[in-house]
Amino acid sequence: MHWLYFVVSMIFLVIASRPEAPGWLVVVLVIGSLVLFLMWMLAWVSQRVGSATRDDVQMITGEELRLMRQQAEARKAAAEADAPKPDEPAA
Repeated sequence: MHWLYFVVSMIFLVIASRPEAPGWLVVVLVIGSLVLFLMWMLAWVSQRVGSATRDDVQMITGEELRLMRQQAEARKAAAEADAPKPDEPAA
């Protein structure tokens, strides 16, 4: 649907560039072309963003986030426990 905005915008520019078009019509057609071009661009970007969004099912719940934090803290504590202390000589 948004491609129709672009096509009509280009048609308006072609009509406005005709030598027999009166001045007021040229101004109206150029403004209409710019408006339709902006509408096309916004609709195109909206479609691109809409198609790139993730499904709500893939989102992490609060419980899963809490579990991931606990696992990260446990890994960090285990890594700190295994690391040699600066005062102790390395074995």
